[in-house]
Amino acid sequence: MALRPLSAFPRLVPYCLALTVALAACAQTDDGGTGQPGSGGTNGTAGTKGSGGTSAAGGTTGAAGTTGAAGTTGTTGVAGTTGTTGTAGKAGNGTAGTTGSAGTSGAAGTTGKAGTSGTAGTTGSAGTTGKAGTSGAAGTNGVAGTTGKAGTSGAAGTTGAAGTTGTTGSSDKLIGWAAAGCTVSGISTTTGGGNATPVTVNSASAFTSDIGGTGAKVIQVSGSISGDFNIGSNKTIIGLSGAKITGNLTMNGSVNVILQNLTIVGLNCSDVPSNGDCQDGEDAITVEHSAHHIWIDHLDISDGSDGNLDITDLSDCVTVSWTKLHYSANRASGYTGEVHHFSDLVGASDSDTDDAGHLRVTWHHDWWATNVVERMPRVRFGDVHVFNSLYTATGDDHCVEVGDSANILMENNVFVGVKDPIDSTDYSNSASIVVSKGDVYTSTSGQTANKGSAVFTPGYTYTLDAAGSVQSEVESGAGPQ
Repeated sequence: MALRPLSAFPRLVPYCLALTVALAACAQTDDGGTGQPGSGGTNGTAGTKGSGGTSAAGGTTGAAGTTGAAGTTGTTGVAGTTGTTGTAGKAGNGTAGTTGSAGTSGAAGTTGKAGTSGTAGTTGSAGTTGKAGTSGAAGTNGVAGTTGKAGTSGAAGTTGAAGTTGTTGSSDKLIGWAAAGCTVSGISTTTGGGNATPVTVNSASAFTSDIGGTGAKVIQVSGSISGDFNIGSNKTIIGLSGAKITGNLTMNGSVNVILQNLTIVGLNCSDVPSNGDCQDGEDAITVEHSAHHIWIDHLDISDGSDGNLDITDLSDCVTVSWTKLHYSANRASGYTGEVHHFSDLVGASDSDTDDAGHLRVTWHHDWWATNVVERMPRVRFGDVHVFNSLYTATGDDHCVEVGDSANILMENNVFVGVKDPIDSTDYSNSASIVVSKGDVYTSTSGQTANKGSAVFTPGYTYTLDAAGSVQSEVESGAGPQ
Protein backbone atom coordinates (compact mmCIF):
# COMPACT_ATOMS: atom_id res chain seq x y z
CA MET A 1 0.00 0.00 0.00
CA ALA A 2 1.20 3.64 -0.56
CA LEU A 3 2.44 5.80 2.39
CA ARG A 4 0.30 8.69 3.39
CA PRO A 5 1.96 12.13 3.56
CA LEU A 6 2.91 13.62 6.95
CA SER A 7 0.31 16.30 6.50
CA ALA A 8 -2.26 13.60 6.96
CA PHE A 9 -1.21 13.30 10.62
CA PRO A 10 -1.35 16.91 12.00
CA ARG A 11 -0.82 15.89 15.61
CA LEU A 12 2.55 14.41 14.71
CA VAL A 13 3.83 17.43 12.80
CA PRO A 14 5.36 19.27 15.80
CA TYR A 15 7.23 16.18 16.85
CA CYS A 16 8.41 15.48 13.39
CA LEU A 17 9.64 19.09 13.00
CA ALA A 18 11.55 18.87 16.23
CA LEU A 19 13.08 15.65 15.08
CA THR A 20 13.94 17.30 11.80
CA VAL A 21 15.83 20.12 13.50
CA ALA A 22 17.72 17.67 15.70
CA LEU A 23 18.69 15.56 12.74
CA ALA A 24 19.75 18.66 10.82
CA ALA A 25 22.26 19.42 13.55
CA CYS A 26 23.77 16.02 13.02
CA ALA A 27 23.64 16.19 9.25
CA GLN A 28 27.31 17.04 8.87
CA THR A 29 28.37 13.68 10.26
CA ASP A 30 25.38 11.36 9.72
CA ASP A 31 25.92 9.55 6.43
CA GLY A 32 22.51 8.00 6.92
CA GLY A 33 21.07 11.49 6.29
CA THR A 34 22.70 11.63 2.97
CA GLY A 35 21.54 8.12 2.17
CA GLN A 36 17.95 9.06 2.73
CA PRO A 37 17.84 11.26 -0.35
CA GLY A 38 18.92 8.08 -2.05
CA SER A 39 15.57 6.74 -1.04
CA GLY A 40 14.11 9.93 -2.37
CA GLY A 41 16.18 9.14 -5.41
CA THR A 42 13.72 6.42 -5.97
CA ASN A 43 11.32 9.25 -6.59
CA GLY A 44 13.64 11.18 -8.84
CA THR A 45 12.48 14.79 -8.52
CA ALA A 46 12.09 14.59 -4.74
CA GLY A 47 15.78 13.70 -4.42
CA THR A 48 16.77 16.91 -6.17
CA LYS A 49 14.86 18.95 -3.66
CA GLY A 50 16.89 17.17 -0.98
CA SER A 51 19.96 19.22 -1.95
CA GLY A 52 19.31 21.28 1.10
CA GLY A 53 20.28 18.27 3.17
CA THR A 54 17.34 19.06 5.37
CA SER A 55 15.41 16.78 3.07
CA ALA A 56 17.67 14.08 4.40
CA ALA A 57 15.61 14.13 7.53
CA GLY A 58 12.61 13.81 5.34
CA GLY A 59 14.48 10.98 3.77
CA THR A 60 14.12 9.11 7.02
CA THR A 61 10.46 9.18 6.33
CA GLY A 62 11.41 7.91 2.95
CA ALA A 63 12.72 4.77 4.63
CA ALA A 64 9.15 3.99 5.34
CA GLY A 65 8.77 4.56 1.67
CA THR A 66 10.35 1.16 1.24
CA THR A 67 6.80 -0.06 1.52
CA GLY A 68 5.61 2.33 -1.16
CA ALA A 69 7.78 1.17 -3.97
CA ALA A 70 5.27 2.85 -6.28
CA GLY A 71 7.13 6.12 -5.68
CA THR A 72 4.31 7.77 -3.76
CA THR A 73 6.99 8.28 -1.07
CA GLY A 74 8.23 11.12 -3.22
CA THR A 75 5.19 12.99 -2.15
CA THR A 76 6.41 12.62 1.40
CA GLY A 77 9.70 14.04 0.22
CA VAL A 78 7.80 17.22 -0.62
CA ALA A 79 6.83 17.37 2.99
CA GLY A 80 10.54 17.18 3.67
CA THR A 81 10.80 20.56 1.97
CA THR A 82 9.53 21.89 5.24
CA GLY A 83 12.98 21.05 6.53
CA THR A 84 14.32 24.06 4.59
CA THR A 85 13.76 25.94 7.80
CA GLY A 86 17.16 24.61 8.86
CA THR A 87 18.82 27.51 7.05
CA ALA A 88 21.79 27.27 9.34
CA GLY A 89 22.76 23.96 8.00
CA LYS A 90 22.13 24.84 4.38
CA ALA A 91 25.68 25.74 3.53
CA GLY A 92 27.20 22.86 5.44
CA ASN A 93 24.81 20.36 4.00
CA GLY A 94 25.07 21.37 0.37
CA THR A 95 27.76 18.82 -0.21
CA ALA A 96 25.74 16.29 1.65
CA GLY A 97 22.94 17.11 -0.68
CA THR A 98 25.24 16.23 -3.48
CA THR A 99 25.80 13.00 -1.72
CA GLY A 100 22.06 12.56 -1.78
CA SER A 101 22.28 12.73 -5.53
CA ALA A 102 24.94 10.08 -5.31
CA GLY A 103 22.46 8.17 -3.25
CA THR A 104 20.28 8.24 -6.27
CA SER A 105 23.05 6.31 -7.94
CA GLY A 106 23.06 3.92 -5.06
CA ALA A 107 26.48 5.25 -3.89
CA ALA A 108 24.73 6.52 -0.81
CA GLY A 109 24.39 2.87 0.05
CA THR A 110 27.25 3.58 2.49
CA THR A 111 24.55 4.70 4.85
CA GLY A 112 23.19 1.17 4.91
CA LYS A 113 19.59 2.03 5.59
CA ALA A 114 19.39 4.45 2.76
CA GLY A 115 20.91 1.76 0.64
CA THR A 116 18.01 -0.42 1.67
CA SER A 117 15.74 2.24 0.27
CA GLY A 118 17.74 2.02 -2.90
CA THR A 119 16.83 -1.63 -2.99
CA ALA A 120 13.23 -0.59 -2.69
CA GLY A 121 13.83 1.56 -5.71
CA THR A 122 14.94 -1.59 -7.46
CA THR A 123 11.62 -3.04 -6.51
CA GLY A 124 10.05 -0.10 -8.26
CA SER A 125 11.96 -1.17 -11.34
CA ALA A 126 10.43 -4.55 -10.85
CA GLY A 127 7.15 -2.73 -11.08
CA THR A 128 8.26 -1.67 -14.50
CA THR A 129 8.64 -5.34 -15.23
CA GLY A 130 5.03 -5.58 -14.30
CA LYS A 131 4.35 -3.30 -17.25
CA ALA A 132 6.25 -5.76 -19.32
CA GLY A 133 3.42 -7.97 -18.23
CA THR A 134 1.36 -5.64 -20.38
CA SER A 135 3.25 -7.24 -23.21
CA GLY A 136 1.51 -10.31 -21.99
CA ALA A 137 -1.66 -8.42 -22.90
CA ALA A 138 -0.14 -8.18 -26.32
CA GLY A 139 -0.33 -11.91 -26.06
CA THR A 140 -4.04 -11.27 -26.35
CA ASN A 141 -3.20 -10.79 -30.00
CA GLY A 142 -2.43 -14.43 -29.81
CA VAL A 143 -6.19 -14.83 -29.44
CA ALA A 144 -6.42 -13.18 -32.79
CA GLY A 145 -4.26 -16.09 -33.80
CA THR A 146 -7.31 -18.17 -33.01
CA THR A 147 -8.81 -16.48 -36.04
CA GLY A 148 -5.94 -18.09 -37.84
CA LYS A 149 -7.53 -21.34 -36.78
CA ALA A 150 -10.62 -20.19 -38.57
CA GLY A 151 -8.35 -19.94 -41.57
CA THR A 152 -7.79 -23.64 -41.07
CA SER A 153 -11.50 -24.02 -41.57
CA GLY A 154 -11.04 -22.18 -44.83
CA ALA A 155 -8.59 -24.87 -45.78
CA ALA A 156 -11.33 -27.36 -45.04
CA GLY A 157 -13.49 -25.34 -47.43
CA THR A 158 -10.86 -26.04 -50.06
CA THR A 159 -11.54 -29.68 -49.45
CA GLY A 160 -15.21 -28.98 -50.13
CA ALA A 161 -14.25 -27.47 -53.45
CA ALA A 162 -12.37 -30.62 -54.24
CA GLY A 163 -15.57 -32.44 -53.41
CA THR A 164 -17.23 -30.82 -56.40
CA THR A 165 -15.10 -32.97 -58.62
CA GLY A 166 -16.01 -36.11 -56.73
CA THR A 167 -18.72 -38.63 -57.32
CA THR A 168 -21.55 -36.66 -55.78
CA GLY A 169 -20.01 -33.20 -55.75
CA SER A 170 -21.02 -32.52 -59.35
CA SER A 171 -24.74 -32.75 -58.57
CA ASP A 172 -25.13 -29.03 -58.01
CA LYS A 173 -22.39 -27.63 -60.22
CA LEU A 174 -22.79 -26.41 -63.78
CA ILE A 175 -20.75 -28.59 -66.12
CA GLY A 176 -20.82 -28.94 -69.86
CA TRP A 177 -21.50 -26.77 -72.88
CA ALA A 178 -23.65 -24.32 -70.87
CA ALA A 179 -20.69 -23.74 -68.54
CA ALA A 180 -17.69 -23.25 -70.78
CA GLY A 181 -16.14 -23.76 -74.20
CA CYS A 182 -19.22 -22.47 -75.99
CA THR A 183 -19.44 -18.74 -76.73
CA VAL A 184 -22.33 -17.09 -78.55
CA SER A 185 -22.74 -13.31 -78.94
CA GLY A 186 -20.07 -12.71 -76.32
CA ILE A 187 -21.72 -14.93 -73.71
CA SER A 188 -19.53 -17.80 -72.54
CA THR A 189 -21.31 -19.20 -69.49
CA THR A 190 -24.78 -19.44 -67.95
CA THR A 191 -25.66 -17.35 -64.90
CA GLY A 192 -29.44 -16.95 -65.18
CA GLY A 193 -30.82 -14.25 -62.91
CA GLY A 194 -27.55 -14.05 -61.03
CA ASN A 195 -27.79 -12.37 -57.63
CA ALA A 196 -31.18 -10.78 -58.16
CA THR A 197 -33.41 -10.80 -55.06
CA PRO A 198 -35.69 -13.87 -55.36
CA VAL A 199 -39.43 -13.43 -55.81
CA THR A 200 -41.88 -16.22 -55.02
CA VAL A 201 -44.91 -16.95 -57.21
CA ASN A 202 -47.78 -19.37 -56.69
CA SER A 203 -50.11 -18.55 -59.58
CA ALA A 204 -49.95 -18.71 -63.37
CA SER A 205 -50.57 -14.97 -63.68
CA ALA A 206 -47.74 -14.02 -61.32
CA PHE A 207 -45.41 -16.52 -63.00
CA THR A 208 -46.24 -15.13 -66.46
CA SER A 209 -45.57 -11.59 -65.28
CA ASP A 210 -42.16 -12.38 -63.81
CA ILE A 211 -40.70 -14.65 -66.50
CA GLY A 212 -41.09 -12.20 -69.38
CA GLY A 213 -38.57 -9.72 -70.76
CA THR A 214 -34.80 -9.71 -70.44
CA GLY A 215 -34.31 -8.28 -66.96
CA ALA A 216 -32.36 -10.48 -64.55
CA LYS A 217 -34.71 -12.26 -62.14
CA VAL A 218 -34.66 -15.18 -59.72
CA ILE A 219 -38.14 -16.68 -59.51
CA GLN A 220 -39.17 -19.29 -56.95
CA VAL A 221 -42.20 -21.40 -57.80
CA SER A 222 -44.42 -22.52 -54.94
CA GLY A 223 -47.20 -25.08 -55.30
CA SER A 224 -48.76 -26.10 -58.62
CA ILE A 225 -49.52 -23.92 -61.62
CA SER A 226 -50.75 -24.72 -65.12
CA GLY A 227 -50.47 -23.12 -68.54
CA ASP A 228 -48.20 -22.44 -71.50
CA PHE A 229 -45.34 -20.15 -70.53
CA ASN A 230 -42.71 -18.28 -72.57
CA ILE A 231 -39.55 -17.67 -70.57
CA GLY A 232 -37.47 -14.58 -71.32
CA SER A 233 -33.72 -14.12 -71.00
CA ASN A 234 -31.60 -13.85 -67.86
CA LYS A 235 -33.88 -15.85 -65.61
CA THR A 236 -33.36 -18.41 -62.87
CA ILE A 237 -36.50 -20.41 -62.11
CA ILE A 238 -36.28 -22.60 -59.02
CA GLY A 239 -38.95 -24.87 -57.66
CA LEU A 240 -39.55 -24.86 -53.94
CA SER A 241 -40.41 -28.18 -52.33
CA GLY A 242 -43.19 -29.90 -54.31
CA ALA A 243 -43.33 -27.25 -57.06
CA LYS A 244 -45.08 -28.47 -60.21
CA ILE A 245 -45.85 -26.90 -63.59
CA THR A 246 -48.35 -28.58 -65.89
CA GLY A 247 -48.31 -27.54 -69.55
CA ASN A 248 -45.41 -26.22 -71.60
CA LEU A 249 -42.31 -24.11 -70.98
CA THR A 250 -40.79 -22.53 -74.09
CA MET A 251 -37.47 -20.72 -74.49
CA ASN A 252 -37.87 -19.15 -77.94
CA GLY A 253 -34.59 -17.37 -78.65
CA SER A 254 -34.06 -16.89 -74.93
CA VAL A 255 -30.54 -16.45 -73.58
CA ASN A 256 -29.02 -17.30 -70.20
CA VAL A 257 -31.76 -19.28 -68.45
CA ILE A 258 -31.56 -21.74 -65.53
CA LEU A 259 -34.37 -24.14 -64.58
CA GLN A 260 -33.91 -26.12 -61.35
CA ASN A 261 -35.81 -28.40 -58.97
CA LEU A 262 -39.09 -28.48 -60.83
CA THR A 263 -41.56 -31.17 -61.82
CA ILE A 264 -42.78 -30.49 -65.35
CA VAL A 265 -45.76 -32.48 -66.62
CA GLY A 266 -46.74 -32.12 -70.27
CA LEU A 267 -50.26 -32.02 -71.63
CA ASN A 268 -50.27 -35.78 -72.18
CA CYS A 269 -51.79 -35.43 -75.67
CA SER A 270 -54.83 -33.57 -74.34
CA ASP A 271 -53.94 -30.72 -76.71
CA VAL A 272 -54.61 -32.79 -79.88
CA PRO A 273 -57.78 -34.45 -81.20
CA SER A 274 -58.31 -37.98 -79.95
CA ASN A 275 -57.88 -39.30 -83.49
CA GLY A 276 -54.74 -37.26 -84.20
CA ASP A 277 -51.09 -37.78 -83.42
CA CYS A 278 -49.48 -36.74 -80.17
CA GLN A 279 -46.55 -35.34 -82.16
CA ASP A 280 -48.84 -32.51 -83.21
CA GLY A 281 -49.07 -31.35 -79.62
CA GLU A 282 -46.66 -29.42 -77.38
CA ASP A 283 -43.46 -30.58 -75.77
CA ALA A 284 -43.19 -30.33 -72.02
CA ILE A 285 -40.12 -28.09 -72.57
CA THR A 286 -39.06 -26.53 -75.87
CA VAL A 287 -35.72 -24.82 -76.55
CA GLU A 288 -35.74 -23.29 -80.02
CA HIS A 289 -34.86 -20.51 -82.45
CA SER A 290 -31.26 -19.71 -81.45
CA ALA A 291 -31.83 -19.95 -77.74
CA HIS A 292 -28.49 -20.42 -76.03
CA HIS A 293 -26.81 -20.86 -72.66
CA ILE A 294 -29.60 -22.86 -71.08
CA TRP A 295 -29.09 -25.02 -67.97
CA ILE A 296 -31.80 -27.55 -67.09
CA ASP A 297 -30.95 -29.16 -63.77
CA HIS A 298 -32.65 -31.54 -61.32
CA LEU A 299 -35.98 -31.64 -63.15
CA ASP A 300 -38.58 -34.39 -63.46
CA ILE A 301 -40.05 -34.13 -66.97
CA SER A 302 -42.87 -36.34 -68.19
CA ASP A 303 -45.83 -36.68 -70.55
CA GLY A 304 -44.93 -34.11 -73.19
CA SER A 305 -47.36 -34.60 -76.06
CA ASP A 306 -44.72 -34.41 -78.81
CA GLY A 307 -41.66 -34.90 -76.61
CA ASN A 308 -40.42 -34.23 -73.13
CA LEU A 309 -37.56 -31.90 -74.04
CA ASP A 310 -36.66 -30.82 -77.58
CA ILE A 311 -33.67 -28.61 -78.47
CA THR A 312 -33.86 -27.37 -82.05
CA ASP A 313 -33.45 -24.59 -84.64
CA LEU A 314 -29.90 -23.23 -84.11
CA SER A 315 -30.10 -23.48 -80.33
CA ASP A 316 -26.74 -23.91 -78.64
CA CYS A 317 -24.71 -24.21 -75.42
CA VAL A 318 -27.14 -26.34 -73.39
CA THR A 319 -26.58 -28.58 -70.36
CA VAL A 320 -29.20 -31.02 -69.09
CA SER A 321 -28.13 -32.52 -65.76
CA TRP A 322 -29.57 -34.76 -63.06
CA THR A 323 -32.95 -34.89 -64.80
CA LYS A 324 -35.44 -37.75 -64.98
CA LEU A 325 -37.41 -38.20 -68.23
CA HIS A 326 -40.36 -40.59 -68.48
CA TYR A 327 -44.02 -41.12 -69.39
CA SER A 328 -46.88 -42.11 -67.11
CA ALA A 329 -48.32 -45.57 -67.52
CA ASN A 330 -51.77 -44.26 -68.48
CA ARG A 331 -50.61 -41.64 -70.96
CA ALA A 332 -52.58 -43.04 -73.92
CA SER A 333 -55.71 -43.98 -72.00
CA GLY A 334 -58.71 -43.36 -74.26
CA TYR A 335 -56.51 -42.09 -77.05
CA THR A 336 -56.64 -43.76 -80.49
CA GLY A 337 -53.82 -41.93 -82.33
CA GLU A 338 -50.06 -42.57 -82.12
CA VAL A 339 -48.97 -42.31 -78.51
CA HIS A 340 -45.53 -41.07 -79.51
CA HIS A 341 -43.60 -41.85 -76.34
CA PHE A 342 -40.52 -40.16 -77.86
CA SER A 343 -38.59 -38.18 -75.32
CA ASP A 344 -35.91 -35.82 -76.67
CA LEU A 345 -34.73 -34.31 -79.95
CA VAL A 346 -31.53 -32.45 -80.64
CA GLY A 347 -32.14 -31.04 -84.12
CA ALA A 348 -35.61 -31.06 -85.65
CA SER A 349 -35.04 -32.20 -89.22
CA ASP A 350 -32.46 -33.68 -91.58
CA SER A 351 -33.08 -30.71 -93.85
CA ASP A 352 -32.06 -28.14 -91.21
CA THR A 353 -28.46 -28.12 -92.38
CA ASP A 354 -27.89 -24.63 -90.91
CA ASP A 355 -27.90 -26.35 -87.50
CA ALA A 356 -24.34 -27.43 -88.26
CA GLY A 357 -21.98 -25.65 -85.86
CA HIS A 358 -24.75 -25.29 -83.29
CA LEU A 359 -26.69 -27.72 -81.08
CA ARG A 360 -23.83 -28.29 -78.63
CA VAL A 361 -25.56 -30.11 -75.78
CA THR A 362 -24.30 -31.96 -72.69
CA TRP A 363 -26.43 -34.60 -70.98
CA HIS A 364 -25.03 -35.93 -67.71
CA HIS A 365 -26.46 -37.87 -64.77
CA ASP A 366 -29.81 -38.05 -66.55
CA TRP A 367 -32.28 -40.93 -66.32
CA TRP A 368 -34.44 -42.18 -69.16
CA ALA A 369 -37.00 -44.25 -67.29
CA THR A 370 -40.42 -45.88 -67.65
CA ASN A 371 -42.33 -45.93 -70.94
CA VAL A 372 -39.82 -43.97 -73.05
CA VAL A 373 -39.79 -45.65 -76.46
CA GLU A 374 -37.26 -43.61 -78.48
CA ARG A 375 -35.10 -40.46 -78.59
CA MET A 376 -32.86 -40.66 -75.55
CA PRO A 377 -31.88 -38.41 -77.33
CA ARG A 378 -32.05 -38.47 -81.13
CA VAL A 379 -29.29 -36.20 -82.45
CA ARG A 380 -28.75 -34.33 -85.71
CA PHE A 381 -25.76 -32.10 -86.54
CA GLY A 382 -24.77 -31.21 -82.97
CA ASP A 383 -21.73 -32.08 -80.86
CA VAL A 384 -23.51 -33.97 -78.08
CA HIS A 385 -21.85 -35.39 -74.99
CA VAL A 386 -23.71 -38.00 -72.89
CA PHE A 387 -21.96 -39.22 -69.76
CA ASN A 388 -22.79 -40.93 -66.46
CA SER A 389 -26.45 -41.35 -67.47
CA LEU A 390 -28.86 -44.22 -66.85
CA TYR A 391 -31.21 -46.05 -69.21
CA THR A 392 -33.90 -48.33 -67.74
CA ALA A 393 -36.70 -47.80 -70.29
CA THR A 394 -37.49 -51.50 -70.72
CA GLY A 395 -39.66 -52.19 -73.77
CA ASP A 396 -38.12 -49.38 -75.84
CA ASP A 397 -37.30 -49.43 -79.54
CA HIS A 398 -34.05 -47.41 -79.40
CA CYS A 399 -32.11 -45.39 -76.83
CA VAL A 400 -29.47 -43.01 -78.29
CA GLU A 401 -30.22 -42.43 -81.97
CA VAL A 402 -27.41 -41.20 -84.20
CA GLY A 403 -28.95 -38.98 -86.89
CA ASP A 404 -27.63 -37.00 -89.85
CA SER A 405 -24.19 -35.44 -89.26
CA ALA A 406 -24.40 -36.07 -85.54
CA ASN A 407 -21.19 -36.21 -83.52
CA ILE A 408 -21.80 -38.00 -80.21
CA LEU A 409 -19.43 -38.90 -77.38
CA MET A 410 -20.80 -41.52 -74.95
CA GLU A 411 -18.90 -42.11 -71.66
CA ASN A 412 -19.52 -44.29 -68.60
CA ASN A 413 -23.26 -44.64 -69.13
CA VAL A 414 -25.30 -47.61 -67.88
CA PHE A 415 -27.94 -49.42 -69.97
CA VAL A 416 -30.16 -51.94 -68.19
CA GLY A 417 -32.65 -54.22 -69.98
CA VAL A 418 -33.07 -52.00 -73.04
CA LYS A 419 -32.94 -52.56 -76.80
CA ASP A 420 -30.48 -50.83 -79.13
CA PRO A 421 -28.60 -48.81 -76.53
CA ILE A 422 -26.80 -46.96 -79.34
CA ASP A 423 -28.52 -47.04 -82.73
CA SER A 424 -25.86 -45.92 -85.18
CA THR A 425 -27.34 -47.22 -88.44
CA ASP A 426 -31.08 -46.55 -88.79
CA TYR A 427 -30.95 -42.74 -88.85
CA SER A 428 -27.34 -41.80 -89.65
CA ASN A 429 -25.53 -40.66 -92.77
CA SER A 430 -21.90 -40.94 -93.83
CA ALA A 431 -20.95 -37.90 -91.73
CA SER A 432 -22.42 -39.31 -88.51
CA ILE A 433 -20.06 -40.23 -85.68
CA VAL A 434 -20.58 -41.92 -82.32
CA VAL A 435 -17.89 -43.19 -79.97
CA SER A 436 -18.68 -45.19 -76.83
CA LYS A 437 -16.15 -45.27 -73.98
CA GLY A 438 -16.68 -47.16 -70.74
CA ASP A 439 -20.41 -47.72 -71.22
CA VAL A 440 -21.95 -50.69 -69.38
CA TYR A 441 -24.63 -52.92 -70.94
CA THR A 442 -26.64 -55.19 -68.64
CA SER A 443 -29.28 -57.53 -70.14
CA THR A 444 -29.47 -55.45 -73.33
CA SER A 445 -29.95 -56.38 -76.97
CA GLY A 446 -29.23 -54.77 -80.31
CA GLN A 447 -26.69 -52.18 -81.35
CA THR A 448 -23.86 -50.78 -79.27
CA ALA A 449 -21.17 -50.30 -81.91
CA ASN A 450 -19.20 -47.14 -82.62
CA LYS A 451 -19.53 -45.36 -85.94
CA GLY A 452 -16.43 -43.52 -87.09
CA SER A 453 -13.69 -42.31 -84.78
CA ALA A 454 -13.27 -38.54 -85.29
CA VAL A 455 -15.37 -37.67 -82.26
CA PHE A 456 -15.22 -34.09 -81.00
CA THR A 457 -13.30 -33.09 -77.87
CA PRO A 458 -15.47 -31.32 -75.25
CA GLY A 459 -14.40 -27.73 -74.68
CA TYR A 460 -14.85 -27.91 -70.91
CA THR A 461 -13.50 -29.70 -67.85
CA TYR A 462 -15.42 -32.61 -66.34
CA THR A 463 -14.79 -35.66 -64.16
CA LEU A 464 -16.30 -39.04 -64.95
CA ASP A 465 -17.85 -41.11 -62.18
CA ALA A 466 -17.11 -44.81 -62.27
CA ALA A 467 -19.76 -46.62 -64.29
CA GLY A 468 -20.30 -49.03 -61.40
CA SER A 469 -21.73 -46.23 -59.24
CA VAL A 470 -23.91 -44.56 -61.88
CA GLN A 471 -27.18 -46.45 -61.40
CA SER A 472 -27.42 -45.91 -57.66
CA GLU A 473 -26.37 -42.28 -57.72
CA VAL A 474 -28.66 -41.34 -60.62
CA GLU A 475 -31.67 -43.16 -59.21
CA SER A 476 -31.22 -41.29 -55.91
CA GLY A 477 -30.05 -37.95 -57.29
CA ALA A 478 -31.97 -37.25 -60.49
CA GLY A 479 -35.08 -35.09 -60.27
CA PRO A 480 -35.97 -32.29 -57.81
CA GLN A 481 -33.96 -32.28 -54.60
